[in-house]
Amino acid sequence: MPISGNQDLDEPTTARQPRFPALLLGLPVLLFALITWQVVADGPLVRLDERVSRGLVHPDGLSEFLSDLGNVQVAVPVLAAVLGYVALRTRRAGRWWLPITAAALLMALVPALIIPLKELTDRPGTPVVPPGTGYYPSGHTATAAVAYGCATLLLLPRLRTPPARRALVTACLVLVLGASYGLVRRGYHWPLDVVASWCLCAVLLSSLWLFLRRPTPPERPR
Repeated sequence: MPISGNQDLDEPTTARQPRFPALLLGLPVLLFALITWQVVADGPLVRLDERVSRGLVHPDGLSEFLSDLGNVQVAVPVLAAVLGYVALRTRRAGRWWLPITAAALLMALVPALIIPLKELTDRPGTPVVPPGTGYYPSGHTATAAVAYGCATLLLLPRLRTPPARRALVTACLVLVLGASYGLVRRGYHWPLDVVASWCLCAVLLSSLWLFLRRPTPPERPR
């Protein structure tokens, strides 16, 4: 009887848990697959994307500045500073290195995913950039999203008040959206290049979030 009772108590929890991660990860994957298919097949979504781009492109100093937020030289040092800060604050805790290592690996995974996708899709750039291919998906958008997103996920548990957490999340969104807008406005990328990177990074950051929120098993006494 106790065994069956425990099973009854556990069943609703185990039945509910897979749904949310599947929805969280599945929708961006489906959208990314749809966009990629349209880019490779030169479908109607690509033609709409090109029309939208013609209305948005307006190279100026602000768009150039915002697009630089996705540069490796800007975004990665921000993440590195946060990794160092979190390491100093948690170095006495058990397995303190796991979240830091996971975030660093996720950042290193960005070029490993983006570069092959650029070569496979071979999408040309907008009319305002030099002739060439390999613009899909946007590497600068992915760099900004993963660097600032990982930094936010690592800092959130260390903020005690809801206003501070909201301010941190808002700052992250402003940086990522600012970089994305700058890339499209400057003409460095088509809008779909940026949206595809959002989808890809949503999967990566959701995976990190699920990893960080899982319960940590207690250490065995020596």
